[in-house]
Amino acid sequence: MWAGNAWRAALFGVPRSCRAQSALAQLRGILEGELEGIRGAGTWKSERVITSRQGPHIHVDGVSGGPGTVIFPGPSLPHLSCCIHLLSFTSGILNFCANNYLGLSSHPKVIQAGLQALEEFGAGLSSVRFICGTQSIHKNLEAKIACFHQREDAILYPSCFDANAGLFEALLTPEDAVLSDELNHASIIDGIRLCKAHKYRYRHLDMGDLEAKLQEAQKHRLRLVATDGAFSMDGDIAPLQEICRLASRYGALVFVDECHATGFLGPTGRGTDELLGVMDQVTIINSTLGKALGGASGGYTTGPGPLVSLLRQRARPYLFSNSLPPAVVGCASKALDLLMESNTIVQSMAAKTQRFRNKMEAAGFTISGASHPICPVMLGDARLASRMADDMLKRGIFVIGFSYPVVPKGKARIRVQISAVHSEEDIDRCVEAFVEVGRLHGALP
Repeated sequence: MWAGNAWRAALFGVPRSCRAQSALAQLRGILEGELEGIRGAGTWKSERVITSRQGPHIHVDGVSGGPGTVIFPGPSLPHLSCCIHLLSFTSGILNFCANNYLGLSSHPKVIQAGLQALEEFGAGLSSVRFICGTQSIHKNLEAKIACFHQREDAILYPSCFDANAGLFEALLTPEDAVLSDELNHASIIDGIRLCKAHKYRYRHLDMGDLEAKLQEAQKHRLRLVATDGAFSMDGDIAPLQEICRLASRYGALVFVDECHATGFLGPTGRGTDELLGVMDQVTIINSTLGKALGGASGGYTTGPGPLVSLLRQRARPYLFSNSLPPAVVGCASKALDLLMESNTIVQSMAAKTQRFRNKMEAAGFTISGASHPICPVMLGDARLASRMADDMLKRGIFVIGFSYPVVPKGKARIRVQISAVHSEEDIDRCVEAFVEVGRLHGALP
C-alpha cells in the first residue's frame, strides 16, 4: 500500500507542465537519435529550393547557371509539334530528375487552361465530392480519362497514392486474394495493407513465382494481380503479356499502376498496356495527373463502371478528401487534349532516351532498365550517390541520389529522367558532367 501511495505522490506531486516537458524532452531525444542515424548512414535527403517554373531549365536557390537555349512550341501550332522555337536566355540549371515527361508542366496552353478554370470555377470547393464538391469540369475530366484509356468510367482522387489507398480496401474482402510484385510502389504496398484480403508477394518480374502464387490462391473468391506498369526506381517494365496470360489461365483480374507510363509509353501514350498490346486484358488502371499530364496533382482509377460506382460509395480517400482544385482539373484536362491531338511528342521520347542510355553505357556506367526515360545510374553506395549528385549540381545538372529506404540497401543510384523537352545538347551536357564527376569520385576509371 505504501509503495502505491508513494508512487502516486511522486507522480502527482510533479506539476503537469513539468511532466509534459519531460515527455517532450524524451520525444526529442528519440527523434534526434533517429535523425542522427539517417545522417550517419549517408541517406539524409535535403530539399533543394527551385525559384522558377518546372522545366528542362530551372533556377535553384544559391546555384548559378550559364547561357543556353530552351525549347518552346511555336506560337502558331494548334497542338504539340516537332516544330520548335529556340530562344537564347540564361539557362540556369539543367533539370534531369523531374517526372515532367512531356514537358507540359509549364506549357503555355496548360497554364492558360488552369487560369481559365480558376477564374470560372474558383480556387476550390471547400467540400468533398459527394456533398457539394463536384463541378462539371470534374465529371468532364473523368469522362475524358475513361475515353483516353478506353475504359467504362473513371474516378478522381487528390493523388494516385490516394487512389491506391482507396482501391484495395473497397474492392477486396477476406474471401479474396491480392498478388503483388515485391518491388511495387509504396502506395500500392500501403493500399494492400489496408485491405483484409489474403496477401501474396511474388518475386520481381518472376512469372514462375507468380504462377506458383496463383495456384496457391485458387481457394479464394477473387484473385487480383497488382503490378506497376513501369517501376519508378529501376526503369523496367512489367511483362504484362505474360501476367495477363497467367491471369486468364487462373481466373484472376489484373491491376496496373501506370504513373510512370501514362502519357508517353505506347504508340499514343496510353501506357504499358497499349505498349504491350493488352489493353483489353487489364481490368483496372490507377494513374496520376501529377507527372506527364501537367504535373500538378491528382490521381485516378479507371475501369469497369460498377467498380467506379463502388469506389464512390466506399473509397475512404475519395469520401473524406476535398475535391481537386479547379485549376488542377483545368490543367490536366488541357494536357490530355494536347496528347490526344498529336502523338509527335510521344514519339520523340524514345530517341532522346536511347541517346542518353547509349552514351552513358559507352562511358562505362551501368544503367538499369531498358528503353524507359527513367534511367537509373547504378552506383551501389549511398554516400557516393549523394556526393556525386551534389557535384553534378555544381556543374549545372540537377539530379538526385536515391538510397535506402527508397531503394534496397546496396543499390543506391542517381535516377536520371529524360523529358521530351530536353534537347540533344542538354543530354550531351548531362553525360559529360557525369563522366567528369564519375572520374572524380572513382566511379569511372
